[in-house]
Amino acid sequence: MIADVAALFLTGLVSLFGQIVLLRELNVAFYGIELIYLIALGVWMLLTAVGAVIGGRRPSAGRTAVLFLCFALFLPLGVVFLRASRLLLGGIPGAYLPFPRQMAALVIALLPAGLLSGLLFREAAGLHAERGRTLAGAYGIESAGGLAGGLLATLCLRYGVQNLPLAVACGLIAVAAALFLFRGKGSRPGRVVAVVLAAVLIAILYQSPLLDRRMTGWNHPGLLVTRDSPYGRITATALAGQVSVFDNDALAFETGGTEAELFAHLTALQHPEPRRILVLGGGWDGTLRELLRHRPVRIDAVVLDLEPIALLRRHLPAEIRASLTDPAVRLTRADPRQFLKNSGFAWDLILVGMPEPSSGETNRFYTREFFAQCAARLHPGGIVALRLPTAENLWTPLTTRRTASVYHALASIFPEVLVLPGAMTVMTASAAPLPRSPEILTDRLRERELKTRLVSPPYIRYLFTNDRFADVEKRLKEAAVPANTDIRPVCYPFAVMSWLARFFPKLALAELPGFGAAENGLATIGWILGIGLPLLFFGSRLRPAWRRGLLAAVAGFLGIVSEAVLILAYQAKKGVLYQDIGLLLAAFMAGLALGAPVLRDLILGTGVRKKWVRGWGVALLAGFGLLDFAAIVIVTGGAAGGLLLTAGLLAATGFQVGGLFAYAGLCGVREQKKVIGPLYAADLIGGGLGAILGSLALIPIFGLTGTLKGMILLAALGILLI
Repeated sequence: MIADVAALFLTGLVSLFGQIVLLRELNVAFYGIELIYLIALGVWMLLTAVGAVIGGRRPSAGRTAVLFLCFALFLPLGVVFLRASRLLLGGIPGAYLPFPRQMAALVIALLPAGLLSGLLFREAAGLHAERGRTLAGAYGIESAGGLAGGLLATLCLRYGVQNLPLAVACGLIAVAAALFLFRGKGSRPGRVVAVVLAAVLIAILYQSPLLDRRMTGWNHPGLLVTRDSPYGRITATALAGQVSVFDNDALAFETGGTEAELFAHLTALQHPEPRRILVLGGGWDGTLRELLRHRPVRIDAVVLDLEPIALLRRHLPAEIRASLTDPAVRLTRADPRQFLKNSGFAWDLILVGMPEPSSGETNRFYTREFFAQCAARLHPGGIVALRLPTAENLWTPLTTRRTASVYHALASIFPEVLVLPGAMTVMTASAAPLPRSPEILTDRLRERELKTRLVSPPYIRYLFTNDRFADVEKRLKEAAVPANTDIRPVCYPFAVMSWLARFFPKLALAELPGFGAAENGLATIGWILGIGLPLLFFGSRLRPAWRRGLLAAVAGFLGIVSEAVLILAYQAKKGVLYQDIGLLLAAFMAGLALGAPVLRDLILGTGVRKKWVRGWGVALLAGFGLLDFAAIVIVTGGAAGGLLLTAGLLAATGFQVGGLFAYAGLCGVREQKKVIGPLYAADLIGGGLGAILGSLALIPIFGLTGTLKGMILLAALGILLI
């Protein structure tokens, strides 16, 4: 009894722990593109489903122990492979791999651990079932292990444990699980192998700082320093007297560039006397150095994470180091939106130095709601400024519409918006008139005695007098794109297509329906769900096994999509605090761990042969509908949407998923062992499809509220499977 429960719990723990490790490594290997997280999560679930299906029919403790040893070996190897993938697959340093090779690297890295997770659950749940226990109980124990693994990984990351030691630590936990299971006769060879593997992993753990640095150096000649933080991997290199800083292996800035100068001066020169300045994000890239040349009284620089500054300070040029310690500069670690909300100050200039809106994390700094917060913290005549990467001469439809969604968001708050297009387009907005001729800026440049490399009087005249100045503003005003908002992140689908256009250039010129068009919602999703799914669900009633599998898949799909919407809504309103996101994920796992055993007991207490036991299934689907309706109220601003409320809704969502899984595994099932693989695989396939379709299609096209309405419809249609 203890062995099978421990095997299930540790399966959940190492699976989720290992998943977090590999997802973080993938984030770096693919230059911090958030979409890789979503694709990888879906692929992981599908691979785990395959492992659950192909697992053996006669479980044994010895075979389970061997699977744990394989997991302990292949997880660190997955980390090593991802760090070497660009070299092994013939990539050019600093460039993306070709798309097929990029996806191949992702699948190769996830394949062993993903398959082993499914095989482990199949074996451990089989041992559990042989003792007369139910699949629902096994699911709950494994989910409890996942909860423990998620909390453990979050705690380690919060206290600065690096990703390579995390992988090794997860491997050691898997080895300990194997040693616990190798207890019978004939298991001595297995114990010897486990001890040897543990010794190797401990040696790697001891040498992990050196190994970490050498593996990072494969992709970064001239490496100075590298470190993982809860927000990503910061790396610095030095070549030919220039320091380059990388965030998740994507170039953040280099000390010889002019982007900081361009952004700081083109903004500050538009204000007659910028005495109080707020910089949200960045600053340590040289922006503070350039702003100090305008002699402000005070500069507040707000960053999500101070660790990169502490890590890189001694490697930065002397002028940038001096700007970070200047008496006029005040560095604050905080979420920029929360800082704006809680601060009582007002500023003459607010510079948005956050990364471009290419993810749910960064989109929240380019929305109507965020700009309203900025407007409330400006002195009369104050200016808010942002920058977006664009092309110097060719603006594709995707670029135009993405930029227009931000432009319309600014214009909905500020009566004056000025656009200075270029390789980096600078937008400024104010309640007061903005200078639309170069003379004002060039006069102020001379008055302030600024000596710059790029922003000179001829360059300023060029920006205001070239053909693009009037043409781009006209195109942005006329673009039929909604304003970017928290509820409807219009920038996000364009980020998806822009990333794909790197590999398939014709997509950059495509006009795709639904992307940035009129608001989509209940009617559109209703047509999608109302035609094919009822026929599929009705047809499945002819085969009980199909119906059970579809119900488990629907539960997984509803759970993952609803979870994604709730977390995105929380992120938009409350900020990206890694420890909070970890707690929210833990709340969902806690609901899973509770829902399966509770519904198991309720259903068994009712009696599986009684017709009215179906009421439990109907109640669970109705609960999904009520939860998604409550989520709509939160997303649209009708409730506070704080940590406790969001965590409660996520726990309730997890409870519904676990409950529906228990219902599918008990009703009409005589032998539990026969449904372990198929139902667990169906649940994972539904969750995998939810991760991919929900994040790449439903949320970008239909928005948060439209997606939730679609989930309410899907839950209603799911009653056909009860």
